[in-house]
Amino acid sequence: MSGHSKWATIKHKKAATDAKRGKIFSKIAREITICVKQGGGDPSANITLRALIQKGKAANMPADNIDRAIKKGTGELDDGVQLEEIVYEGFAGGGIGVIVQVLTDNKNRSAAEVRHIFTRNNVNLGAQGSVSRGFKRKGVIRVDASKVAEDRLMEVALDAGAEDMQPEDAQFVVTTDPPTYPKVVEALAKANIPAEESEVTLVPDLWVSVSDPHVAKEVMRFVEALEDLDDVQNVHTNMDVDESILKDLE
Repeated sequence: MSGHSKWATIKHKKAATDAKRGKIFSKIAREITICVKQGGGDPSANITLRALIQKGKAANMPADNIDRAIKKGTGELDDGVQLEEIVYEGFAGGGIGVIVQVLTDNKNRSAAEVRHIFTRNNVNLGAQGSVSRGFKRKGVIRVDASKVAEDRLMEVALDAGAEDMQPEDAQFVVTTDPPTYPKVVEALAKANIPAEESEVTLVPDLWVSVSDPHVAKEVMRFVEALEDLDDVQNVHTNMDVDESILKDLE
């Protein structure tokens, strides 16, 4: 499993130029708060928290925002907001699986908003596990290929316990199991190899290639509409865009 996906590359490039950075920060902050409530506020003992802190730093999230989110999770700061996690699953055009992760203080509002996006895009909600059983949690680290030699990156990453590394356009994509992720991130930092993006996320066991530009655009519009909802934290798909239609999507 390489984690290779042209759709992932497109999403990364869009995120790099996303003008809604404040919304990105607030979503990461909510994830951190929930993570701390579940596993504690010590990054050395909470692997998921370490991953989220790295994700925040990779997005240039201010340290004060990260600290405040951790304190909300530990109870040092109490804003009275109780967040609940909800997961929605479904199949979009071309049989593409979609997983929507929500953090909300109003379950009914979030359910109505998510269902509206599904209905408007002619996508049916699926049963719990219908899509997620085909995904696994993986650490994914993206490195600018111009910043490091491939052999050097492979040596450092694999020695630290990474399971794979693959070239992807102008990047190298390193994948790890979640427990190994912090060690790999630390090894890259010590070797002065900067990560463009770094997180523990859901990666499909099998990518579904889409060669029809109409289908690809429909799925992309659907995903973007979901991501624009304040309560939606992450949207995962198993769509891999075929090389032959990339120019049609730019």
